[in-house]
Amino acid sequence: MPRLPFITFEGSEGCGKSTQIQRLAARLERSGVPYLVTREPGGTPIGETIRELLQFAPHNSRMTSETELLLFEASRSQLVRETIKPALERDVCVIADRFFDSTTVYQGAARSLDREMVERLNAFAVGDCIPDITFVLDVDAATAESRMQKPRRADRMEQQPAEFYERVREGYRELAAREPKRIVLIDGSRNADEIEEQVWETLSSRFPALTANPRSAKTDRPGPDRDPQF
Repeated sequence: MPRLPFITFEGSEGCGKSTQIQRLAARLERSGVPYLVTREPGGTPIGETIRELLQFAPHNSRMTSETELLLFEASRSQLVRETIKPALERDVCVIADRFFDSTTVYQGAARSLDREMVERLNAFAVGDCIPDITFVLDVDAATAESRMQKPRRADRMEQQPAEFYERVREGYRELAAREPKRIVLIDGSRNADEIEEQVWETLSSRFPALTANPRSAKTDRPGPDRDPQF
């Protein structure tokens, strides 16, 4: 039987990807499919420390784009080797809230760092651990901003100007056009139920193992808590 897939979700802040991750995880749970939910940056003790530094450390306002890039790659390298690859080897479906596409877009397109260098660092960090499928939830900057208007601890990335998020959006669209076999672009402004169905229909058609006889275990190690909106 083919192994279970490595699935990633991408998009700008406020696109609704974490809602869809939670819904997909619930569906896999009901189906008896073993899965693991993880996130970037984070997903390991080392990665979570890097996440705090990137997002909330009081002195991170002076962080350079180059430093930001290398911190993301460090977190990713640890996540791949400590969490993602071992889970896939155990025949567990892995669902990641962001992966190297985020760096390609945020640091390469939006931060205007050298894209060849970004791609080389991505390749070094992940090795042969490439997602089987990536869902990009596409929303405009105004919609994303409206979804983030609620009382909570805003991180450094969410404090970027609107132009930054427009570059992020265009970066994801360019990436989806470049890799149509792996990346599925979804209208993130649609109803959450409709998006959930599109995600599941796509997955079940491409990966029959998800709908075959369920494995013996229902879940693997649980993912970290996250805001259900994002």
